[in-house]
Amino acid sequence: MAKELSEETSFNISLKTLAGIGFLMAAAISGWFVLQADIAEAKKLPLPLDPEITRMEYDMKDQLIRQTIMSTQDDVKEIKTQMLRMEDKIDQLK
Repeated sequence: MAKELSEETSFNISLKTLAGIGFLMAAAISGWFVLQADIAEAKKLPLPLDPEITRMEYDMKDQLIRQTIMSTQDDVKEIKTQMLRMEDKIDQLK
């Protein structure tokens, strides 16, 4: 059985509830204005640079990657040589 709302209907709201509602409204309104200020500031900032990669930049990165691979390959060869020496020393100790 639903109650019907009329002019004689009354609500009981405590001061604590009213203060909470007021606090939430103030927080929401201040958040809205801060957001609007941040958006306005972001509109004034310069646009990011063109993300397009130039051919020169691509070639330089490609060369760096190839150089790193060759360096790593040399390091792996050196490690293999050291492992072979260590295996030989271990075999001699047996």
